[in-house]
Amino acid sequence: MSDRFRLTLGQLNPTVGDLAGNAEKARGAWEQGRDAGADMVALPEMFVTGYQVQDLVLKPVFVRRAMETLRQLARDCADGPALGIGGPYAYGDKLYNAYWILQNGKVATRILKHKLPNETVFDEVRLYDEGPISGPYSIGPLRIGTPICEDAWHVDVCEALEESGAEILLVPNGSPYYRGKFDRRVGHMVARTVETGLPLVYLNMVGAQDDQTFDGATFVLNPHGTLATALPAFDEVIHHQDFERGDDGWRAVAGPRAVHPDAWEQDYRVMVTALRDYCRKTGFGKVLLGLSGGIDSAIVAAIAVDALGADNVRCVMLPSEYTSQASLDDAAEVARLLGCKLDRVDIEGPRAAVTQALAHLFEGLEPDLTEENIQSRLRGLSLMALSNKFGEMLLTTGNKSEVAVGYATIYGDMSGGYNPIKDMYKTRVFQTCRWRNDNHRDWMKGPAGTVIPPRVIDKPPTAELRADQKDEDSLPPYEVLDDILEQLIDHESSVAEVVGRGHDRDLVKKVENLIYISEYKRFQSAPGARLTPRSFWLDRRYPIVNRWRDPT
Repeated sequence: MSDRFRLTLGQLNPTVGDLAGNAEKARGAWEQGRDAGADMVALPEMFVTGYQVQDLVLKPVFVRRAMETLRQLARDCADGPALGIGGPYAYGDKLYNAYWILQNGKVATRILKHKLPNETVFDEVRLYDEGPISGPYSIGPLRIGTPICEDAWHVDVCEALEESGAEILLVPNGSPYYRGKFDRRVGHMVARTVETGLPLVYLNMVGAQDDQTFDGATFVLNPHGTLATALPAFDEVIHHQDFERGDDGWRAVAGPRAVHPDAWEQDYRVMVTALRDYCRKTGFGKVLLGLSGGIDSAIVAAIAVDALGADNVRCVMLPSEYTSQASLDDAAEVARLLGCKLDRVDIEGPRAAVTQALAHLFEGLEPDLTEENIQSRLRGLSLMALSNKFGEMLLTTGNKSEVAVGYATIYGDMSGGYNPIKDMYKTRVFQTCRWRNDNHRDWMKGPAGTVIPPRVIDKPPTAELRADQKDEDSLPPYEVLDDILEQLIDHESSVAEVVGRGHDRDLVKKVENLIYISEYKRFQSAPGARLTPRSFWLDRRYPIVNRWRDPT
């Protein structure tokens, strides 16, 4: 009996719904494994459909086609290593998240996911049926146990596999990024190796789908949590992982040990990857955005250039009579440093025309937020016209602080198809701009060096919708606001708990109210890159109509 086993790992980027394209990627990985003498090639969870599919998996014709694709893949990959690949499995009136083992031209077995996650962005209890704990399967000399993603976070599944004869654990995942997620994964997987005494392969996909980015960072552990291999985060990688059998059982042979970037770089990479994949997978080759001369639009412009290249980014300055010369100069400098096109569309004339058209209805009323919002909506109208005419997707540029309290105009500056900074609080935007000025990586398509002038970062934020306007006219300083928001949103703290951190109670109550009354805006807002486990959309689902206010 052989004492060596080669497992080829495909840390790859599928596209939701692209059954043929995902199958072609799988065949490519299998061919590389075959050429390298692999015994088995493994791909992540639900790879053939892409992940997450959400309610698309409830469409019977889609599931039938996915299963047909997997059976054809088995026939195509008959002469060579076994292939493990995630995909749906329908049987009778049941639907499972399954891991298909294809061997010798046939479906050798299917592993059914047992533990269905039903928190944060996951709704698997709604979509799938719970499968039994599947036993191990044999590939050549090795018996492999496959707990699918969430299954490996639970000791009972892995211990059952070990007790039924598994010699290694192969964990296929569709595990999306949030800040600090990697350390949580490692902690749980180390625990599984300690409890079972088995080597463990944690195989994760890469790429972005809607708001979620899968960061890869595949790793292999030997018993008791000893790291054997660590693959890079975010990159597509094919890796041939060897195992050897000795007196104490199977052990992973030491492989590469990639060093993962820090949280600042990971967040920025997520925003770039999310935008790049959103455009590629939806068919947009170019984007545009309103470049105001402020920090939020500047960082979005930098993300866009790093994702798509300067030639595919159009920046537009849309000044009114309230726009300062400094803002005009700053926008021009950002565009120059990034190397992208800057157009100008003046809105003073259209604003005057709209104001005149409404004058007979507004007679006797003082100017207020209404007139400010007209300017923002004229900018949105103009940008959407450019988007329609030139086929460029409009990016919106509101940070999480603004999105949280509704400091944005619906159908105005909220117009757009994607928001890269939707899950980044304003105070973090400042530091991210400084990080990007000081750092450049090979995966960035933009230039190295300073791309956001320091004066853009340092000047007081303003929407410039009226004379001498500053954000702090309407909002507390962002250092204060963001701490309150993080407590109320990310930690679901009570008002009393937030006040206990030293904040004024009336201010906390005001912020709480702004969060709740802005829900309808968020419901209609563009998707954006998820950076935290409390992002707006699937992570945090609040009613639009809501009279609850914390009485404490």
